[in-house]
Amino acid sequence: MSTLGPSGLLRDVIDAHGGEAVWNSIDALDAVISASGFLFTAKRRPVLDHVRMRACVREPRFTFLDFPREGFTGELMGNEEVSIMDPEGKVVARRENPRASFRRISRQFVWDDLDFIYFGGYATWNYLTAPFLFLRKGFEFEMLEPLKGEHASWSRLKVKFPQDIPTHSETQVFFFDEHRLLRRIDYTARVVGPWAHAAQLCDDYHDFGGIMAPVRRRVYPLIIGTRPLPWPTLVRLDIHDIRPVLKQP
Repeated sequence: MSTLGPSGLLRDVIDAHGGEAVWNSIDALDAVISASGFLFTAKRRPVLDHVRMRACVREPRFTFLDFPREGFTGELMGNEEVSIMDPEGKVVARRENPRASFRRISRQFVWDDLDFIYFGGYATWNYLTAPFLFLRKGFEFEMLEPLKGEHASWSRLKVKFPQDIPTHSETQVFFFDEHRLLRRIDYTARVVGPWAHAAQLCDDYHDFGGIMAPVRRRVYPLIIGTRPLPWPTLVRLDIHDIRPVLKQP
């Protein structure tokens, strides 16, 4: 186990990903992302091909541009609301408390556009803002023993999320390599189901305006123990570009 403790590890992790000063200088991240995988097939959702997105960094707010079709905009406002606006900015669909809709039996078989905006919005917002997300108040951290074997040098941090953050599950485990870069996240995608335990592997780091981020993310089932299954690929996420939006003077 790391002798740093959670606070020391987090300081190193934040620095490794670009540092708090760089993060505090930006308001949002503009990204171009493609996504596919078994989850899209299971929920009858079309894959995403170079879709433009914006993640606010001060609050859980996320926007899909040209989604669900060209000229339209899909927006997530935390756990409170999701909406779709037409090219003129008129709201054509809205759902309050969107997480509650996943309790319906029909959601086991198909997701509509608003369902996807909620799930895809909060999930991608989490991915783009972590680990800087942990600078917010309300998180609880616990160091875990490293796994044995190939990745014994990786640090494991158990994270409990505050209630105001939309995320996969309240408790998740983050893995950081010897360079303090995020390499894996274990969680339960509860809007998919209480059984949806998964491991997300993060690889191929690039520097985007001072922010270090992995451009290749793959999600695999985590059924028993700590070793994810090699198949199926639940989500295949490729990040083509990230552009920090600087704060206005």
